Amino acid sequence: MNKKDIGKSDKSLFEKLKHLDGNGIEYWSARELAKILEYSEYRHFEPAIERAKDACKNSGQPVEYHFEDVLEMILIGKGGKRGVISIKLSRYACYLIVQNADSSKEVVALGQTYFAVQTRLQELQQLDEYNNLDTEEKKRLFLRNEMKKHNTQLAAAAKDAGVVQPWEYAVFQNHGYQGLYGGLGAKEIHRKKELKKSQQILDHMGSTELAANLFRATQTEEKLKRDKIKGKVKANKTHFEVGRKVRQTIEDIGGTMPENLPVEDSVKKIERKEQKKLKDSEG
Repeated sequence: MNKKDIGKSDKSLFEKLKHLDGNGIEYWSARELAKILEYSEYRHFEPAIERAKDACKNSGQPVEYHFEDVLEMILIGKGGKRGVISIKLSRYACYLIVQNADSSKEVVALGQTYFAVQTRLQELQQLDEYNNLDTEEKKRLFLRNEMKKHNTQLAAAAKDAGVVQPWEYAVFQNHGYQGLYGGLGAKEIHRKKELKKSQQILDHMGSTELAANLFRATQTEEKLKRDKIKGKVKANKTHFEVGRKVRQTIEDIGGTMPENLPVEDSVKKIERKEQKKLKDSEG
């Protein structure tokens, strides 16, 4: 698969491979994944699977839940079929496999970002602390605090990559916004959402928009570290590409583009309200 083909199919390349079993549970075929990741023979792909199984075990997850051995029928000459051993993979299994595949291939890099974003989305949905929050205000406050923490970590990762000066970091951040917001940078987002120059974009996002930006930040941080990105240009490109992948994921699931989500009152009002409640309860 050449770059042109990858560019065309990037949006749904891995989503197209997804199957649903009789219970409506999604899975991917290891043999199909091997082909799309440009392995000439399945046996060359098996070491990546074994490394992924080890990573799964080390993470405390049951390997058999994510990697299920199956007999798969494949076409042979003259319309015939024969059974071959394959594996039904969960989304998490795919995530681990692409992390352990040949990252020099562009399609593998795309897969790493795609499955990382999807897996992080599931993690957040399953996060007890988040799911137990019963109001939009509490979810916004939780996500905004997470965003602060991960923006600090992202800044450190960017600095290690060579983004040192404050103006360089502003350019770096702008690339992330442009990827996620369809080409809109911070100034354009401010203008579209009719925010004042002094108002921070993140403070006026709802939980859905904050979650999308949190995925952008965490995945960029991880990719900068994992791929040992060096140089401002490469760091900026990485941030843009991750932002673009998050945007494509939103589009794939039929979500609203972040620039079209409503503007909310400042999250600082919620912070003050929660602080007052805490003080009253202590008093």
